[in-house]
Amino acid sequence: MMIYHDIERPGAAELLKWLQTTDLFTAPASTKYHGAYPGGLLDHILDVYYRMFPEAQQAGYDTETIAVVALLHDICKLNVYKAEEGGLSFSYHDDFPLGHGEKSVVLILKYMELTVEEMLAINWHMGAFDSRARTDMRNLNSVFNRNKLAVMLHIADMQATFLDDCKKGGHING
Repeated sequence: MMIYHDIERPGAAELLKWLQTTDLFTAPASTKYHGAYPGGLLDHILDVYYRMFPEAQQAGYDTETIAVVALLHDICKLNVYKAEEGGLSFSYHDDFPLGHGEKSVVLILKYMELTVEEMLAINWHMGAFDSRARTDMRNLNSVFNRNKLAVMLHIADMQATFLDDCKKGGHING
């Protein structure tokens, strides 16, 4: 399954088993903004991985760290979309509304450990699009100033969202 063989740390196999019980292969990446089609989430996370990998590897990050942050940054989106109108549109309902990046971190930590740098990268991958950043940019600026991995993940996520997802039938509205 995907590139998860690059993640070998304790708990990774259990995380993979859980992922296989979710809608990872069929979920959209959003209801209407990007990757808003069945399988859009999987396409999106793979695009993030492929966008991020060369630069992060050149910056000295190991394959496992790159795979962890790129492939798992949006697992907060699993099992929250319901197909409407014959599968052409989606509604959103989250039974665990913890937040975006922070929810992904918590879900991963249920199965395997993350480094502090990985946690911060996943937690802040939305950058200024995160509602927390709108009220206090100090934390976001602090993370981005000290954590190249977080910046690389954010940039790869934005490239995948605004450049790659639109080409595949997802679209950016408003």
